[in-house]
Amino acid sequence: MTRRLFLWCAGAVAIWGVPSARAEIQVGTALRVITPAKLLPVSGGMGIPKPSREKRDDLTARAIVFRKGEVAVAVVSLDLLGFPSVLGDRVRAKVGRIPAENILIGSTHTHSAPDCYAFPDGKGGHTGDLAYMDFVCAKAAEAVNEAIDRLQPARIKIATGEARGKIAYNYYAPDLYDRRMSVIQAVSLQGKTIATLVNYAVHPEVLGNDVGILSPDLVGPLCHRIETQVGGMALFLNSAQGGMVTADNRNLDRPRDPQRGYWNDSRTWEECLRIGHLMAEEALRIVQDAPEQKDPALCCEAITVRFPVDSPQMWAVVLYSPLKYPHNDDQSINARINLVNLGNAQILTIPGEALPNIGFYLKRKMRGRHNLLFGLTNDAFGYIMTKVDFQSFPRYDYISRTSLGEMTGEILIEKSLELVNRSRSPDR
Repeated sequence: MTRRLFLWCAGAVAIWGVPSARAEIQVGTALRVITPAKLLPVSGGMGIPKPSREKRDDLTARAIVFRKGEVAVAVVSLDLLGFPSVLGDRVRAKVGRIPAENILIGSTHTHSAPDCYAFPDGKGGHTGDLAYMDFVCAKAAEAVNEAIDRLQPARIKIATGEARGKIAYNYYAPDLYDRRMSVIQAVSLQGKTIATLVNYAVHPEVLGNDVGILSPDLVGPLCHRIETQVGGMALFLNSAQGGMVTADNRNLDRPRDPQRGYWNDSRTWEECLRIGHLMAEEALRIVQDAPEQKDPALCCEAITVRFPVDSPQMWAVVLYSPLKYPHNDDQSINARINLVNLGNAQILTIPGEALPNIGFYLKRKMRGRHNLLFGLTNDAFGYIMTKVDFQSFPRYDYISRTSLGEMTGEILIEKSLELVNRSRSPDR
């Protein structure tokens, strides 16, 4: 299943010409607005996007670059439902100063942004706006290139803690979700915040795509509140939020079906503000007392993994989308998984929406003091489930149909842990 391993660590490949033993960590950031010039329909998943009548806040591409000596890693967060690798590769082709394998591109998974999959519509057409996708690719590349230009010496703070309050829950089983939030903060040598990266599992679908609003959903208020409070640029990378860890916008005093645990939801911008601001306050609380790591190591590895595509719906997307998704003759696709060591943190990417039990297991087996999962990163091909969950419960019918197949989760776990176990250990 695994095609190749890329290794970029201090002393591995000289791309910057600076001896890594004497180098200090540097961080740069940049932001680009990716709101379409005219309102486009917004996508909540497979199917026809819904019309939008207004926008609340701008969609953005937020890039952060870490560099130490010969090693550079870029992380990009896009306010989109998903961003497939075929588009990610267009971005990477426009960035010449960082190896393509070291550019991690994730989506926040807002359900209030235009489709960037170009799903076939069953009538010979598709659901996307190809010109808008080109625009996003160009802006994301601009953000990475500017972040490289803005690199400056930094200190790193990393912390993990339980995010408190009414933020998220699991729609399928309310208490089955990961309450841990991890935060990476970069501070200049003068003590000013450069960036705050928040990693947490939640669907940004307070609004959803039915209410006619184009928006980053709760992610916009999250980032704005952090930037107002401490300065710098904030960005959000989702975690293992599949099946179905979503924003807790339940009206708990208005149950729709008490026996089955369904509630009526508050789908308002005010609720986006409440949850986003609460997440921001929790992120800053969690990271505020973290010690500065003055000389953190930086290492990035990558493997390409082959996943069979057993789902007829997902295979139709691969074959008939105008994006021309790369695929193999044996009805499979390739996806890249990255493992990044930054100081005492270890970051693993997931090319889709992993269910929370997979997220818990991977974090338990990773080797950092802080273990982060960047979901919907480098690709975004549906839900990722273990074989024992696949088509096991009526509530799992939709996520089973929009998964690549029964073995997707097993392959992801096996190959991810092979990468973890043969990688260099992070700082402790």
